[in-house]
Order: sequence, then C-alpha cells, then structure tokens
Amino acid sequence: MVTDRRIPVLGVSLAAAGILLIALGAAFGSSPGSPSSQAGPWGFGPGGMMGFGAANVSSAADPGSSGFVAGTTSAPRVVRIIASNALRFYPDVVTVKAGETVTFEVTTMGMRSHEFMVGPASDVAADMAGTPEVADIAMMQTKSLTYTFNGPGPFAFACHATGHYEAGMRGTITALP
Repeated sequence: MVTDRRIPVLGVSLAAAGILLIALGAAFGSSPGSPSSQAGPWGFGPGGMMGFGAANVSSAADPGSSGFVAGTTSAPRVVRIIASNALRFYPDVVTVKAGETVTFEVTTMGMRSHEFMVGPASDVAADMAGTPEVADIAMMQTKSLTYTFNGPGPFAFACHATGHYEAGMRGTITALP
C-alpha cells in the first residue's frame, strides 16, 4: 500500500529525472556546424531530444577555427557524418581547406540503409560512375571514405539510395583557399 509520504517523494524523483533529461538535451543537443535553429527529424535539434547521435559529429576543428590542422594523405582529418532515418545528413555543410585530405566516418542512425558519395558537385548530383562512394551503410553501422579536395570545386556529398537524393539527402562542401 502506498503511503501518503511516498507520493511526494515519487513526484520529486520524477521532476528531478525530467530536469536531468532537459539538461542532457541542452548539453548534447547541438554542436559547431549544427546550428541550434536547425531542427532534427523530431524537432529537438540535430540529435533528437537527447542530442545523442548528431551531437559533436565533427571531431576536429574546421578551417579558420583555433586548433585547426589540415588533414594530409598520411594523417587525414576525420569528419563524422550522421545519416538519419529522416533522409538527412548531419552536418549537411562541411568546410575543408583546398588540397586537404578528409576521412568521412558515416554512421546510419535509423532503419534505412544509406550510401555516401563525395566529390565534385556535378558528379555527385549525377551519381556519376567512378565517383568515390561507400554503399550499404546499414542501421548503426559506420563506414569511412577518404577524399582529397583537389581542384576548384564546388564539392558535395549525397546518398543515392532509391529516393533519398530526391528527398534532400545531400550536403555541400566549402573548400577554403
């Protein structure tokens, strides 16, 4: 039998748990390169209510930021990308230095399988054969692709699984001099 003293304790415990969840969502809900105004598939920011998954997806400083070190062929800079069930990439804008080598670590969050293609924007948009890509990135799986940004650009990335590109599953890459 529940006594009258246990009901206030239960209420306080539930309120504390709610505050903890809100604090975690605020702490992990956004990251550099993922503006807080960019709503994710559930409307709580790029990582969902708790922010896990898309928070802090870029593991290294971007060009122009303090601490930035350009990736090389022997030591590429790692950029983490989330492929969501809502047919979006997070982040969907990546900044690189011209000539830089980047390893994209792409993780699928959700039930759908995705692919990741990167290269010159016109080749990516046309799903041109020979453009670097990794295919069949299944649920909770991570695959990587390393690319050197030579040439004038513009550059892009996309998923060409059936209907995904048409639904907006693509991103842009800005190459700074």
